[in-house]
Amino acid sequence: MVTASAAIPDVDWSRDAIIKRRDKYFAATQRAFVPYRTPLIIKKGRGQYLWDEDGNRLIDLLGMNLCISVGHAHPAIVAAVREQVEALTHCTTMFHHPIPAHFAEELAATMPKGHDWVVHFTNSGAEAIDLALMMARCSTGNSDLIALRNSYHGATFGAQGVTGVRNFRHNIGQLPNVSFVAEPNQYRGIFGPGTQPYLDEIDRTIAYTTSGRLAGMIMETVQGYGGIVFMPDGYMKGAFERIRAAGGVCIVDEVQSGFGKTGDAMWGFEAHGVVPDIVVMAKGIGNGIPLGAVVAKRDVAESMSQKFLFHTYGANPMACAAGRAVLRVIKEEKLIENARKVGAALKAELDALMQRHKIIGDVRGRGFMMAVELVEDRQTKRPAPEETAEVFEATRRNGLVMSKSGNFKNVLRMVPPLCLSMDDVQPVAQALEKSFADADRQRWAVAR
Repeated sequence: MVTASAAIPDVDWSRDAIIKRRDKYFAATQRAFVPYRTPLIIKKGRGQYLWDEDGNRLIDLLGMNLCISVGHAHPAIVAAVREQVEALTHCTTMFHHPIPAHFAEELAATMPKGHDWVVHFTNSGAEAIDLALMMARCSTGNSDLIALRNSYHGATFGAQGVTGVRNFRHNIGQLPNVSFVAEPNQYRGIFGPGTQPYLDEIDRTIAYTTSGRLAGMIMETVQGYGGIVFMPDGYMKGAFERIRAAGGVCIVDEVQSGFGKTGDAMWGFEAHGVVPDIVVMAKGIGNGIPLGAVVAKRDVAESMSQKFLFHTYGANPMACAAGRAVLRVIKEEKLIENARKVGAALKAELDALMQRHKIIGDVRGRGFMMAVELVEDRQTKRPAPEETAEVFEATRRNGLVMSKSGNFKNVLRMVPPLCLSMDDVQPVAQALEKSFADADRQRWAVAR
């Protein structure tokens, strides 16, 4: 009989071996997304902190690409997963299990009252986007979809078809019947600040590039990878009115902004006084355990009842047990309130940083969704991707993990786990100040 310990193969933690093995055996599609010049190797995480293979501690301002919502290795999540794994690792949706059903009920309870909500669990956010698009077309009988420029919804065939960031749009025939409208970016939007011009653009797009009858519109309440671009007041409400008047449904992508990230409420759309027809969620839903979900009004979802559609691991009881624990932890530890308070303190530090460094063109965000956009000149707003890359590399050396985002890769994006504390604000601010100073010295050295 083979013992459990004997069945576990050794893990080679040497840096060169890790890099070499990954480069040799990963496909190009999986090994290409490496943000740092020297790969960052992560060995352990606790709360809002990470440790690399050499034992260096870093503050995680990215939440492992927003998947860690309540903190690395949170005891409640670990306990929930362990308990379920020891009982049953997987149960296909062909059969019944109480955990996914309980979680569906609890997710539906977070949605606006007065509507009949149902849930379809998927393996990932991109799969959930694909399902939402299909659901919109099935429920309306229409094909035309509207999406926003600068948006990110995923990299699968369907999801990249509604993604407005070129780095994720492969040189292939894309999903048909998709029209893009200008995003209401209040810093560098093509119509400048304001809301009405961007709503007028929706009217023009419906009139000129669609049949006039829509399947729907998809939007993030906060464009995440696009550089933390919040939808301005009145935009979502006005967009919903126009889409519904053309026969479409309204799809909100909460994959990045959901689960309290904005510090306002559980869902980003709640701050806009709107009720979507379909809500897509993933990433933080399972605190790092793979899971996604489409939450929809029953009448919209029932349009697909005549055919089979399932995701093999979508309603996995282990992942759903983690999801249930995430909802409990967010409530019991008052993490949305924490995001609001700590986020405000960190935002104040970023605003002060902007006063000291002219290369910062804009600081924006709310709660734990924040961004610092770098430009060559504040008047022209010309993006500064090379300078951003230097600051980005310096942040890692100074103990921070964040993202270099945006269509021009000139945005430092910070979306930490909800447990980031007041005690972390000053260390983050000091590390950022040092990172900008380091990059300044590097630029002067190159110039000389």
